[in-house]
Order: sequence, then structure tokens, then C-alpha cells
Amino acid sequence: MKIWQKDKAALAAVDQFTVGRDREMDAYLAPFDVQGSLAHIAMLESVGLLPKEDLTVLQQELKNIYRDIQEGKFTLEDGVEDIHSQVELLLTRRLGEAGKKIHSGRSRNDQVLVDLKLFLRSELESIVTETKQLFDLLQTQSEAYKQYLLPGYTHLQIAMPSSFGLWFGAYAESLVDDLIMLQGAYKVVNKNPLGSAAGYGSSFPLNREMTTRLLGFEHLNHNVVYAQMGRGKTEKLVAFALSGIAATLSKMAMDACLFMNQNFGFISFPDELTTGSSIMPHKKNPDVWELIRSHCNKLQALPNEIAMMTVNLPSGYHRDLQLLKENLFPAFGTLRNCLQMSRLMLENIRIKEDILTDEKYQYLFSVEVVNRLVLEGMPFREAYKQVGLDIEQGKFRPDTQIHHTHEGSIGNLQNDAVKAQMDDVLKGFPFAAVHKAIEALVK
Repeated sequence: MKIWQKDKAALAAVDQFTVGRDREMDAYLAPFDVQGSLAHIAMLESVGLLPKEDLTVLQQELKNIYRDIQEGKFTLEDGVEDIHSQVELLLTRRLGEAGKKIHSGRSRNDQVLVDLKLFLRSELESIVTETKQLFDLLQTQSEAYKQYLLPGYTHLQIAMPSSFGLWFGAYAESLVDDLIMLQGAYKVVNKNPLGSAAGYGSSFPLNREMTTRLLGFEHLNHNVVYAQMGRGKTEKLVAFALSGIAATLSKMAMDACLFMNQNFGFISFPDELTTGSSIMPHKKNPDVWELIRSHCNKLQALPNEIAMMTVNLPSGYHRDLQLLKENLFPAFGTLRNCLQMSRLMLENIRIKEDILTDEKYQYLFSVEVVNRLVLEGMPFREAYKQVGLDIEQGKFRPDTQIHHTHEGSIGNLQNDAVKAQMDDVLKGFPFAAVHKAIEALVK
């Protein structure tokens, strides 16, 4: 039989295809579905759509369900379509008619929207926390190894002296900009879509400002059509924010793989943080960094994946949007793991001393010699030409004394200024207000 023929077997196949992995993805949303329902029923009671006695018993049972979720005792039963249906089923089973009143004034469209926003908000906070911990370690290592020089490269050719202080510090400052991007995504996430129903509002006298306040959202998604249009756009912005951090980690991982290579030999790690070969007993492979690099390269593809899944959708809800969860939800765990493993590796890094004493790095100091001649009164172009001729004729003698003092250079890392920037960025996240609101809702 063809899948489009309306027999029971075909209907079962259609059901399996349309549900896909959605039940699995709904497990991520369970606690947030309860939070949204707690805010919704409080609002329903305030506008006369739910009796006070029903509100009291519904709140108690929702909090019981919430506790079960927190303790890992909650499951999506066979035959139940989604997390929203499971919660409503439990309430109806335990409370009878009162449980059937919980859905007044909302659709599964705005219910999943608010669940998504609450989930994304929580996950973004977790990523901020992990990123800040890596930032702190990078700054610590930057200060600890600021006197250790290493070659700087352009075009993968030796260029000018650098330092491990600069190297660690560069990635710390990159994370500041990454969190600025993430903060923009957080602001979009932190708007309340509840009350938009199926995307066209409700004839009930809903109080959307109340649910905004109860759930700790900073603002409303005011226009109910836009609340639905924001799905897909929100996920794409979040994906861009995650990809920014991933790009920083991927580049750092590539550096680490190069620097571990015997032809560089700038850094090493304890044996337990590397892997070996089944045939070559000398091997110490940078598998952790290689996997960080690959995971983070995959994460950088995520915004385009989401864009391609939503690019030709008109306004209103479409089932296409369901699949976004499968792409986006696991990305948070992947990025968290990469941030944590980067910390583990960098906490145990071993730095080689006196790298630049090797004769092959003598041309790193050519600019130092040019600059010294300029300071002695020679025009820059003449000094450049003279040093170039000395190199060609084998007469070049490096000046290995480093005198870099301007802001952000080897001798003036500006780590305190970078930390101040990070502190300013972190102040822009209203995490404390969110925690206060949610704790009041579920306590």
C-alpha cells in the first residue's frame, strides 16, 4: 500500500514520520513546559477564567510534576503525542475536570514557543557560565606565561616575535566578542510569546504582561503574528551565537595541534591527555583538540542548516519548524563539552622555554633591527632596504631584545582592560532577575 492511502497501516506510517524524534526532543522542554503552565494558570485565574480553588490544586500538582522532572522520575508515556499532552494528561488523571481547564487561551503553538524560549534562555546562561570559566583560565595563563616568547606567523611563515601571553590573551578577548553576540541572541530569546495562541491571539481577555513578569521575561513579543514568525529566526540567531564561540575554540584547537607537532614543539600535554597508535609506539596524538576542532566546525554550520530549513516559509506555523529542535538542542551539550575539554587541556598545558633561541627563528627579529635603525635616525624605507640586503647577503645579525610597550603588545598585554570588557558584557545578562522570577513560580 502507498503511504498516502488512508488505511490504518498508512496512518501509522504517517504518524511515525511526522512525529520523528520530536518526543525525544520534548524531554529537553519538560521543566519549562511546567513553568509556562504555572504562569498561564495564574494569569487565567486573575482574569476570571479559572476558579481560585482550581488554581490552588493545579499549582500544587504542577509543582509535583516539576519535582518529578527534576528528580528524573518523569517520562513521556507511549501513545502520548508530546510533552504538553503528557502534562495535561497527568493533571486530568489526578485532578479530573480541573486538569482539562489548563489549556484555555493558548495553543500548542504558543505553548511550545514559550517552552523553547525558556529552554534557550537557560541553555544560553549555561554557555555563558562555561565561557566565562574558560576566559578566566586563559587570562590566568596569559599572565603566567607572558615572558615566554614564541614565533608569530603570517601565511604560516615566521613573521615577528609573539608570546604565550599574547596567544592565551587573544583567545580570551575573542570570547568577549563572542559573548557580545550571544547577548544579542539572549535579548531576542528573552521575550514572551505566550498568549499569541496559534499566531492570531485569543478572544479571551488574557493578561500577557502578567505572564511576562511571572516568567522573568524582559519584554513581550507584542505582535501575535510576529511571535510565531520569530520561531526559526530565534533559533538561527542562537545558532549564530553558538557558532561564534565554536569558531574561537576551533581556531585555538588548530593552533594547539600545530604547536604540539614535533616540527613546532612549542607545547605538550601529559600522556593521559593524548592518545597513542596501535603500530607506532612513539605517538602522542592530540585527539582531544582534533575532536574539539571537528565538533566546533560542525557547530559553525548550524546557522546555515537552520536558515535552509526556514528560508522559504511564509508567516504562520509550519511543521517544518519541528525539525529545528533536532539540529539545535544537542548543540548546547556539544559546545559545553568543548568548552570544558578546552579548559581541561589548557589547565595541563606544558610550555617550552627559550623557543626563539633556535637559529631558524633569527629572521623573526628583522623588524626589531629595522625599528632600531629608524630610532637611530634612518628613514624607514632605507632601513627596510638595508636589512633586506643584509638578509640576502647573509650579513643579518638579529637584535633579540624586545621593546614592545604599546597597548596590547608583548610588553603590555592589557589583560585588565579585557577583563573589564568581559565584566561589562556579563552585567548585561539579567540572570539574577530570571532566577528570582522562576524560583517564585515553582517554589
